[in-house]
Amino acid sequence: MSSTKGDAAKDKLQGKAKEVTGKVTGDKQKETEGKADQLAGKAKDKFAQAKESLKGAADSAKEHLDNAKK
Repeated sequence: MSSTKGDAAKDKLQGKAKEVTGKVTGDKQKETEGKADQLAGKAKDKFAQAKESLKGAADSAKEHLDNAKK
C-alpha cells in the first residue's frame, strides 16, 4: 500500500472516530472536524487512484513506443 493510500485510510478512520466522539458528547465542532477529516481521506484516496491510473497509462505508452522502435 502506498503512503498516500495509508494516509487516506488513517484520515478516514481518525475522522470517523472524531465524528462519533462528537456525536456522543454533543460536540458539534468535533463532529464536523471528523466529517472533514473523512472527506480529506477520501480525497487522498481518489488522488492515489488517479496517480496509479496515470502511471499505468504512462507505462503502457512507454512500452508501445519501445516496441515500435524495434
